[in-house]
Amino acid sequence: MLKTILFATDFSESSDHAFQYALSLARKFESRLAIIHVISEPVDLRGFYVPHISFDKLEEEIEQGALKMMEKFCLTHAHDYPRLESCVVPGIPYDEIIKKAEEISADLIVVGTHGRTGLDHVLFGSTAEKVVRKSTIPVMSIRIRE
Repeated sequence: MLKTILFATDFSESSDHAFQYALSLARKFESRLAIIHVISEPVDLRGFYVPHISFDKLEEEIEQGALKMMEKFCLTHAHDYPRLESCVVPGIPYDEIIKKAEEISADLIVVGTHGRTGLDHVLFGSTAEKVVRKSTIPVMSIRIRE
């Protein structure tokens, strides 16, 4: 029985594809469906002089943009699902996803994966892979077909 499902999105095509699985499972089990987007914390450059930029203002604008994207995502993909909730948080993506899953007692985490390989994978890593490796909660990772 899946009472609560956490879906993590980065608003990519891969996430859109994976969301269909999360929503389908939520409908089948009449689950609470929580959606999370994590804003990666920007490199803190406050110690350096960068003209015409207020970092507090920049962070605020990034958060407002992410909230608008989340609202659009929910309206586009699940406007008719009654047990939907969403949140946008700053932090390290895999860490915040796992924290949120534990906080809401999720029975399953669903994430999309880009399927990066080689140097791309070494340089950028994979949030999905880190969630799979570090989470004590079951994780379903969905890769978009190419």
